[in-house]
Amino acid sequence: MEYLKINGQDFCNMLRNASNRLEEQKEYVNALNVFPVPDGDTGTNMSMTFKAAVTEVDSMENEGVGEIAKKLAKGALMGARGNSGVILSQIFRGIAKGVEGKVEAEADDIKNSIIEGANFAYKAVMRPTEGTILTIIRAAAEGAKESSEIDLVSLFKEICDNSEEMLSKTPDMLPQLKKAKVVDAGGMGLLILFKGMYEVLKDNLTVKLNTKAVESKNVEQVNPEANINPEDIKFGYCTEFLILSDKVDSKNFKTYLEENGDSIVLVGLDEFFKVHVHTNNPGAILSKAMTFGELTKIKIENMREQNRSLKNDSDEEKAIEKIEEEVKEELKPYGFVTVARGEGIKDIFKDLGVDVVIEGGQTMNPSTQDIVESINKVNAKTVFVLPNNKNIIMAANQAVELVEDKNVVVIGTTTIPQGITAITMFDSEQSAEENQATMEDIIGTVISGEVTYAVKDTEHDNKVIKEGNILGILEKDIKEVGTDVYEVCEDLISDMVNEDSEIITLFYGEDCDEEKVQELVSKLEEKYTEMDVQCFNGKQPLYYFITAVE
Repeated sequence: MEYLKINGQDFCNMLRNASNRLEEQKEYVNALNVFPVPDGDTGTNMSMTFKAAVTEVDSMENEGVGEIAKKLAKGALMGARGNSGVILSQIFRGIAKGVEGKVEAEADDIKNSIIEGANFAYKAVMRPTEGTILTIIRAAAEGAKESSEIDLVSLFKEICDNSEEMLSKTPDMLPQLKKAKVVDAGGMGLLILFKGMYEVLKDNLTVKLNTKAVESKNVEQVNPEANINPEDIKFGYCTEFLILSDKVDSKNFKTYLEENGDSIVLVGLDEFFKVHVHTNNPGAILSKAMTFGELTKIKIENMREQNRSLKNDSDEEKAIEKIEEEVKEELKPYGFVTVARGEGIKDIFKDLGVDVVIEGGQTMNPSTQDIVESINKVNAKTVFVLPNNKNIIMAANQAVELVEDKNVVVIGTTTIPQGITAITMFDSEQSAEENQATMEDIIGTVISGEVTYAVKDTEHDNKVIKEGNILGILEKDIKEVGTDVYEVCEDLISDMVNEDSEIITLFYGEDCDEEKVQELVSKLEEKYTEMDVQCFNGKQPLYYFITAVE
């Protein structure tokens, strides 16, 4: 069947099928990760990112292609997990830009959207590396730019063919891919998505989204507001609206809102701002907002009347999030959000003063939305975010752009030891800028290592690795390969120690034998008599030891 244009229904089917195909093949994509460790999660991150986005538009098939793409991009932005997910979200932000305002999309619109997708992706990465997902979207864009096809079936076949051809060349661009005899995992994930979209057009499919793997949160809702005296509500009108503008003076407008109400939410994204405020003068709020741009989605509700209704009829629509605390706790100067797995490690961060510890790290990268929500829970003017994993830093930086009412600072910690060292150096008497400089400087002095196991047979730097071998990893380089966890850890520490070293720190995991851990500590204390050896029960999964030398 020939397609000269697609409508919203066609587009939704394409997106659903792409999501389903990536979900089905995510483990295959995971297996393409170069390192043979149990945190090869590119496929999982991309699948969860895209499924979160498609879930947002699943019921929009009667809308225009441009509107669907716009909401899809926002869903991908908030659902982005890991570096591959963040880059994927930027690709679809560009695609949305390319079909902006289109009810139906023709070949030229699709070509333009793929080109914009490549532009946005490259802009999102400070130092683009060829041989990755970036190269694949660039190849797709170059092919689209040169294509003369007007039939979308033929165009998408060209996009897939160009992407696949370039993907096959990625091992020649990155030596680590060639050594591992694999193509780039992120590029394969993108190709699967393109093929899923092409399949719908080629076979004229109608598709339902596979929602089984979509995470859902079932929250029991209650109405504590029913016991509130209506006369005790200081600001009586819950006022919500969107400002259609990217020219909002958010700082001054927030000050105005604070002077005229409470329970304020002011969040900007692309060309609109979402506003929520409790006030006694919604008209004045709306008039002020109109000085920045057009208003839409205006909703004003009388909370005192709602409260009386709740008292009289418990079956009324519940007013959760409509009536909030009258007096808010004063903001503290600084707060912290970090990412960690293992109850012991999480407890250490909490003892050091971290406000919110996000469950995650290796194999479990939190989404941009997870990070935004965690930042919003912290009652502080400046919130420092410690990702503790290189694959979470991009999502953390993306979260910064989505938080309007706090100063958010991401410290580029890539390991748990770096995160712990950074927060121990925090000085509440210093400014945010001074603390940022101190923490970023100190994490460069922390040498981090990990002991885990191989999930597949491979070869790395002339080391033959068999599935199940114990691996000692120093700063992402496999230094030791063996069969005994504790011997490998001892050898790894030897690789890490230098003449300037003063402290050895071990965090042992949930699969370690505590008696053998103590034996290892005794050996290290005898071997490095001038150094302080510290050992903590991190209770982390997958990694027998997380180590640090400072």
